[in-house]
Amino acid sequence: MKKLVVLTGAGMSAESGISTFRDAGGLWDKYPVEQVATPEGYHANPKLVIDFYNERRKQLLTVSPNRGHELLAELEKDFEVTVITQNVDNLHERAGSSQVIHLHGELMKVTSTWAPNDPRYIKELSPEEYEIKIGDKADDGSQLRPFIVWFGESVPMIETAIDYCEQADIFLIIGTSLNVYPAAGLLNYVPAHVPVYLIDPKQVPIASGRPVHVIQKGASAGMEELIESLRNL
Repeated sequence: MKKLVVLTGAGMSAESGISTFRDAGGLWDKYPVEQVATPEGYHANPKLVIDFYNERRKQLLTVSPNRGHELLAELEKDFEVTVITQNVDNLHERAGSSQVIHLHGELMKVTSTWAPNDPRYIKELSPEEYEIKIGDKADDGSQLRPFIVWFGESVPMIETAIDYCEQADIFLIIGTSLNVYPAAGLLNYVPAHVPVYLIDPKQVPIASGRPVHVIQKGASAGMEELIESLRNL
């Protein structure tokens, strides 16, 4: 089976109703990034940050995977699919994708403030108990914090993602502006002979100068068109 490696961003989940951060009217317009997505913001006002991610979880529980997520999962019948996502939602998993690498953490998980990437302290929240409060402790005694990679923190899964990109037979980018590093640099690790597809309704600048098959549509319509292209490969 050919290895299909997929990099997804906020545009993948936009059709499901997940608020994007960067678009006009997005979350960054309402909440300064420094307050809710940096270690400094968390240490300055942990309650604000914890409440912000409680609200994000509450929203996530009201939405469903879109057709784009479902079609991507269905491709596992014909390809060895690895999804590398910048999204913190669990919509890929809920649609049936079995191999998902989360670069920026996972919204439905919480972890230790002192050792956020220690697997011993990472805990998945249930939909029934999705909120955490000040005073809720990890097993090491520290305050539970969102299992989110904030600006200024290292991206622990990036090396794993690079390994998959280097072995790709087909590379697909869906719904990401390619503005956020290190994720935006993953294309540089895809071998030069590998076909690259990009699904996005907006124009996305590709800095590498390599040929890219652009499908200028949203995630669901774009995936429908992509599947036709892949059948003809």
